Amino acid sequence: MTVNIVIADNVDLALEGMKTVLRQHGAFQVVGTYQMLSDMLNVLGDVRPDVILLGDRLEPDLDVLALVDQVQAAAPRARILILSYLSDGLIVQELFTVGAMGYLYKNDPLSHYLVEAIQTVMRGRPYLSPTANSEYLLAMQSDRAGWQLDAEAREILRQLAQGLRPQEIALLRAVPVRRVYGVCERLRRRFGAETNIQLIALAAEEGFLP
Repeated sequence: MTVNIVIADNVDLALEGMKTVLRQHGAFQVVGTYQMLSDMLNVLGDVRPDVILLGDRLEPDLDVLALVDQVQAAAPRARILILSYLSDGLIVQELFTVGAMGYLYKNDPLSHYLVEAIQTVMRGRPYLSPTANSEYLLAMQSDRAGWQLDAEAREILRQLAQGLRPQEIALLRAVPVRRVYGVCERLRRRFGAETNIQLIALAAEEGFLP
């Protein structure tokens, strides 16, 4: 069976390198390469890929979780493999929650792991390249792994990063301000931050913000 693959990354070299690796495998067919999210979303319904190799910085204004949300909505049956230079285990956990099936750390030799990753997710199993897997296991053993970010927490985190105060966020969301404060407190615990400013910095560093 031929596996139809779409590659989307904002780096030319990454696109060409992955195409070169995949062309050596007879069961894989690259049906599209894209450097812009909008271009890819416009054709996903037509090309119907089995696997999407998705660079986490494809859309500068979106964090990788929001990026996966949009791609999955356009191609709900595709297996999504994230490609990233970040290896933080917490973001891997959240990506699995929103529907990604794999995570390839770009500093791991993709020429060795790319084919294995595609074969694994096509069998319906999640895949992590070695560095991502090590970071994920460490994160799951920490006391920060208990609470997963829901849609409300992700949106409040984005609004904090935009410079809004909890009172302003509560007004925009039409919720009690104590609810926003409660979410902020859980977010600070999750990221090991003492202040909202530190929370934003850590969340951006770990890939939760664009």
